[in-house]
Amino acid sequence: MSRLNLDDFSDLIERPDSGMRREAEERRERLIVPPGALGRLDELGEWLSAAQGSVPVKAVAQPRVVLFAGDHGVAELGVSGRESGSAHRLVRAVLDGASPVAVLARGAGVPVRIVDAGLDCDPELLPEDVVRHRVRRGSGRIDVEDALTAEEAEQAVRLGMAIADEEADSGTDLVVLGDLSVGGTTPAATLIAALCGTDASVVTGRGGAGIDDLAWMRKCAAVRDALRRARPVLGDQVELLAAVGGADLAATTGFLLQSAVRRMPVILDGVVSAACALVGQRAAFRAPDWWLAGQVSGEPAQSKALDRMALNPLLDQGVTVGEGTGALLALPLVRAAAALAAELPERTEPVGSDTD
Repeated sequence: MSRLNLDDFSDLIERPDSGMRREAEERRERLIVPPGALGRLDELGEWLSAAQGSVPVKAVAQPRVVLFAGDHGVAELGVSGRESGSAHRLVRAVLDGASPVAVLARGAGVPVRIVDAGLDCDPELLPEDVVRHRVRRGSGRIDVEDALTAEEAEQAVRLGMAIADEEADSGTDLVVLGDLSVGGTTPAATLIAALCGTDASVVTGRGGAGIDDLAWMRKCAAVRDALRRARPVLGDQVELLAAVGGADLAATTGFLLQSAVRRMPVILDGVVSAACALVGQRAAFRAPDWWLAGQVSGEPAQSKALDRMALNPLLDQGVTVGEGTGALLALPLVRAAAALAAELPERTEPVGSDTD
């Protein structure tokens, strides 16, 4: 058993301020735009008020994209549309400004932070500030072996916690969370299937890079075999992440939980962040109150995880590229909700007047 018990987070994480949410709802009733006319933007503004403990809500002034990077040994089976061990190329594309998330972040003026938790490449290929946190070089092939040792899993979770603390301490007021991985959707599907008690075929999708039918069948088989290894360790989340997760997934889980402790809201991206969030919910049932689902990725496992956490995605644009792209697309909605809730004037006429 690991020395780190994620169940301890249950006592550390509080819900967003319900009193502030009620106050925000009451203020919304007084605005010149009729309640309900702004749709989900009203709900988003009230959620932000509760998370910030502020009415009126404050603008999202210092958002940050945080991407955890890693390679997964299961990609050797041909379950990904990308070459095994090539996640460092995804990282390089972001650093060079040549990926979708980099383009969107640049346009929105949002800084991007990449954390190498388990890339399978020489550290010299990437900047020191990216690779300095690496837990191990690549994660094990989860269909036949553990992704990590228990010690590595704990190290990765603590890495994610430390990154969350650094972001909160630096003034980051909302995180757009994503992953840069090759093979990552396979352990993500395995974690979700294990935690939801479902079969491999129900959760296995075609990944962000897209795979053909033969690769999908190989992926199903890998998830099925990994599930056999996951079920005996369902009682310990760190052991579960060691068995069928990976360094980047374990770090993301730690990041999500510590972000909730620090009252720092997070927008989730695709199936990988959803899987880590589901592990986090298993440890601390109040934690999902601090998270938003940015988008529908099309991965069946993501939909299953979000349903389990009662998180309703903000967008459905068919974006499958991953890398935090879909979550970043949702950021303007969150900012718009904050601006409307804060800046719309209140009615001057008495309630029940004859105006439309």
